[in-house]
Amino acid sequence: MDPYGDTLFNEQAAQVACQEIAALTLRCADDQRKAALLDLAELLEACETTPGSDVLLMGD
Repeated sequence: MDPYGDTLFNEQAAQVACQEIAALTLRCADDQRKAALLDLAELLEACETTPGSDVLLMGD
């Protein structure tokens, strides 16, 4: 159990998350949130295309 709410994405999880982010971005009306989603997508795409990499989101 992780008391801090950390989240780890490996290459496979990053691929799935990128697909979900694409769908969320289309429905997002707030420019600030959309920009955050696009920043996250950029990190996850780098993870997805780099063998053995992970993205760790720390905290809640």
